[in-house]
Amino acid sequence: MSTHGKSLHCQESEDAAAYVLGALDEPEFYRQHLATCTVCQAEVARLQPVVDTLPATVPPQSAPEGLRRRVVSVVRAEAELLRVAGHEADEPPRRGSRWRRPRGAVLAWGALAASVAAVLAIALTAGSSEQTRVTNAQVAVVGAHASLRQVGGHSELLLAGMPQPPRGRIYEIWLSRGAAPQPTDALFGVTRHGSGAVAVPGSLHGVKEVLVTSEPLGGSSHPTSTPLIRVAV
Repeated sequence: MSTHGKSLHCQESEDAAAYVLGALDEPEFYRQHLATCTVCQAEVARLQPVVDTLPATVPPQSAPEGLRRRVVSVVRAEAELLRVAGHEADEPPRRGSRWRRPRGAVLAWGALAASVAAVLAIALTAGSSEQTRVTNAQVAVVGAHASLRQVGGHSELLLAGMPQPPRGRIYEIWLSRGAAPQPTDALFGVTRHGSGAVAVPGSLHGVKEVLVTSEPLGGSSHPTSTPLIRVAV
């Protein structure tokens, strides 16, 4: 197969979903593969933000006991599907230096994640009396995602796929009301997966944009770099 052909497809990409869910038995082999495969890198970059931001996408709420039982029932049912899929074939073929997970098991992991995510989202939002508003951001970093979540008077910036700030620098949140952006005390980094959840200080009343720039450690009183993230409020 030509190099061009390899750039369009990779059989290993079917393991991307299991990898981001932590479902691979020997993830170190896939990490080694990721170092040289742009197809799998793109697939992991597409899936990782969903896994990273899912726990923070809705405000925590106490679910009714009946709903809790339905969530547990769904999880158990999907876990059984996963068990069956993992044993539906004989010993999986060995390829290279690792054992591959049967494709049925990979798909079952995806089904489990999707079902649990959907049910938990319903459970967490059930009974909430405050309206939630989520606004997608413009992000200058390729492959990165950000959104602003507002619940009542609380605002939070959710990030995924962001690189770590350069050495000696940190991310800073700014509020723009139409004039020069005003600094906040929200200075932050991100996890090794590029995810983060940062509270936006103060009220957004009258604010037109929430901005994020890379600044020297300790923050700045005036932006020293072009905004990496812009959210129109």
